[in-house]
Amino acid sequence: MEVKKASPSAPAIKWALIGLVTSIIITYALQYLNADPNGASKYIGLIPFIAFLLLAQKEYKDQLGGYLTFGEGFVSGFLYAVFLGVLSAVFIYLYYSVLSPEMLGKLLASTQAELEKKNPNMTPEQVDQAMAMTSKFLGPISISIFSLLGTLFMGAIVALIGAAIFKKVRPPFITSADYDDPKPLDPTV
Repeated sequence: MEVKKASPSAPAIKWALIGLVTSIIITYALQYLNADPNGASKYIGLIPFIAFLLLAQKEYKDQLGGYLTFGEGFVSGFLYAVFLGVLSAVFIYLYYSVLSPEMLGKLLASTQAELEKKNPNMTPEQVDQAMAMTSKFLGPISISIFSLLGTLFMGAIVALIGAAIFKKVRPPFITSADYDDPKPLDPTV
C-alpha cells in the first residue's frame, strides 16, 4: 500500500471559505458597532486569518498521515492565503462599491482626522492636497488590490512559520505498511 498523497488545495479552499465568512461577519460587526476604520479594531481580522491558515496546514498534515515536509506545509498555507486573498478582494470591492459605499466616506473622514491629529502644523491647503492624493488610493479597486497583496504577504510569512511548526518528516526506513498496521520494529518487544 502506498503512502497517502492528498491535495493541499482541498483544506486550503475549505478554510479560506470559513475565513471569508468570518471576515464578513467581523466587517459588519465593526460597521454596526461604529468602530473607527483606522483604529486598532482593524487588526481583529488577523486572529482568525492566522488561526485558519494554521488549521489548513494541520488538516493537510493529518491527511498525509501525520507527516509534513516544510515545503508541503508552506504550499498548503500559502494556497489558503491565495484563495482567501482573492475571495476577500472581491468582497472588499463589493462592500465599498455596492453593499456599503458610505463606509468609504467614513474611511476618508477618519483618515483626514488622523492626518490632522498627527500633523497639527499642516495648513488647510496642505491637508486638502494630502487628502486629494489619499482619495486616489482609497477607491474600491485600489483597496481590493492592496488587500490582496497584503493577504499574500502576511500569508507567506505565517505559512513559513506554520510550516516550521508542523514539519514532521517521514522516517526513511519505515514502509507505508507500517503506517496502516503498526508493528513493533524490535521483534523482542
